[in-house]
Amino acid sequence: MPTEAVLGLLAFLLVVAFLFASLRIVREYERVVAFRIGRLRGALGPGLVFRLPFLDKLIKVDLRTVTLTIPPQEVITRDNVTARVNAVVMFRVTDPVLSVMSVENHAIATSQFAQTTLRSVVGRAELDTLLAHRADLNEDLARSIATQTKEWGVEASVVEIKDVEIPEMMQRAMAREAEAERERRAKVISAHGELQASVELRDAALTLSEAPASLQLRYLQTLLELGADQNSTVVFPLPMDIVGPLVQAVQKFTGEDEAPTQPRKPGLAVVDRPLEG
Repeated sequence: MPTEAVLGLLAFLLVVAFLFASLRIVREYERVVAFRIGRLRGALGPGLVFRLPFLDKLIKVDLRTVTLTIPPQEVITRDNVTARVNAVVMFRVTDPVLSVMSVENHAIATSQFAQTTLRSVVGRAELDTLLAHRADLNEDLARSIATQTKEWGVEASVVEIKDVEIPEMMQRAMAREAEAERERRAKVISAHGELQASVELRDAALTLSEAPASLQLRYLQTLLELGADQNSTVVFPLPMDIVGPLVQAVQKFTGEDEAPTQPRKPGLAVVDRPLEG
């Protein structure tokens, strides 16, 4: 093989190797922070990126949203209740240069700062606030974390408290409190029902007093309802306007005084026979 051909092949192989070592493909959701001989060049990409072998160093940064789970933290609330709280943080890099230059590892730094902030925010709140008003605590957490991570070129978009574990004794106490509250509501509702029923009964009594004949119809309806149960003995009151004339006739026949010494009461009629169905 001629020497010129060998040299040409070697040169071609060197060019191919140089291009292969110099070119990098950066995806759309990535950026690379380039350093040349230790000096910052800036963020490059997406697309085809050229670098000088042995002179340039590229650090890849992912711009997608990262979901970070904060491990459970032992927290003492403001009202001295021990609780275990964990949370989830969603963040993404907005400035690749700051995420590399300002902090060694932005993911670990965000995780550690989120744990510290979680303990601080929950420690300032009471247990009822932690259980019932979690959205307010989430907003406070997100605001505190975002203020710090902004200096690192990281944006914390979502911070949510996931689970809150409290001691078993506290759970039983809360269950008893909830049961007592339900009983109180039941008694209040029952009292309101009794009050409304008494008002309705009063109105019904006033209506019946205006029409005495309707009271007689009510007596007949009551007898019909009692007869449906096949009772053998029925006791029902009779008003004095029905019994009065009969009593006066008996008194005149026996010669007794017409005026009674005591006020009369409604009579009672007793039927001691089976009612026909």
